[in-house]
Amino acid sequence: MPPDLPSLVFRSTALTEGFTDDELQRRCDDGELIRVRPGVYCPAESATDLDAVARHRVLISSTVPKLIVESVVSHTSAAVLLGLPLWNTSLRKVTSTIDRSNGGRSSTHTHLRSAPFAADEVTVIDGIPVFSPVRTVVDLARTLPFEQSVVVGDAAMQKFGLTHDELLDGLARWPRRPGAPAARRAIRFMDGRSESVGESRSRVRMHDAGLPRPELQFEVRGEDGIFIARTDFALPELGVVGEFDGASKYGKLLRPGRTPSEAVFEEKRREDSLRDTGVEVVRWVWSELDDFDQVAERWHRAIARAQSRSSTSPTDC
Repeated sequence: MPPDLPSLVFRSTALTEGFTDDELQRRCDDGELIRVRPGVYCPAESATDLDAVARHRVLISSTVPKLIVESVVSHTSAAVLLGLPLWNTSLRKVTSTIDRSNGGRSSTHTHLRSAPFAADEVTVIDGIPVFSPVRTVVDLARTLPFEQSVVVGDAAMQKFGLTHDELLDGLARWPRRPGAPAARRAIRFMDGRSESVGESRSRVRMHDAGLPRPELQFEVRGEDGIFIARTDFALPELGVVGEFDGASKYGKLLRPGRTPSEAVFEEKRREDSLRDTGVEVVRWVWSELDDFDQVAERWHRAIARAQSRSSTSPTDC
C-alpha cells in the first residue's frame, strides 16, 4: 500500500490477535476506528485528511482480498490506481471486470462487470491486477459522459504518452461492446497537451460554445523572436489567447521564498507583456466553467477587437 495511506485493520486478523467484536465496535463508537467496509477498519486519526481519491484507494485495498480471483480492477478504480484524475465521477464502489459474457453484479461497495479482455490489457500495481492505461481510458470513454472521459483521457495521454491511434485501436479491439460511437468521439477530442482538469473542461466548454478549436500550450514571441509567455489556449490566426486561472497555476508560480502577492504580481506582468505584443487575452476561473456563457462572450468580444484592429492597421490599407 502507498505510504500516504493508513494501514488497515481486518476483523479476521484482529480476532486472531485476541480482540473481540465488542472491542472493535467500541473503538468505532469512541472514534478510534473508522469502518471502511464490513470487516475492515482504519485508524481514524490517519484517515481524517484523506480526499475522495485516497479514500477510494483505501476502499480498493480493503476490497481486493474479497474480489473474485480472476477479476481485474477496472474503470474508475483503475484510473485511481493509475494516478489519473477523475472529475464529477462517483468513487463509491470498487469496480472490477471478469472475462465472462455474463455474471456482472453490484453491491454496496463493489461493481463487478463482465467483458472480454486480453492478458496484454492487464498490468500490476502494488500487487493488484489492473487494466492498462489504454484499456482504462477506452472503458471510461464508453461509460462516462463526454466531459468526464475527456478529463481522464487527456491526463492519460500526457502521463503515459498515449496516442489517438493507440486508443482507437484499443477501442476497435472489442467492437461489439456498447458505447463505441461515444467513445470514439471522446477519444478523437482528447489531447495530451492539456495540463489540468480545468484546462480539459475548458476545451469542452469552448467546443460546446462553438468557439474555434484552440492551439494548446502556445508560445507567444515578440517581433524579435524572444519568448514572451506560453499560454494555455490560443487562436493565433485571430490574435487571441486564453488563460485558465486554476489554483495549480499559482501554486507553480509560488516558488520557495515567494509570497502569494508576488506570484499574482508576476502573473500581472506576464499578462501585460502578452498584451504588449498586440494579442487579446481572455481569462476565466474554475467557477465559470459550469456557466460558460459569459466566458464565451469574452472570447467573442476579444476576437472582434482583434479583427477590428487587423482590418484598420496601416499594413492592411
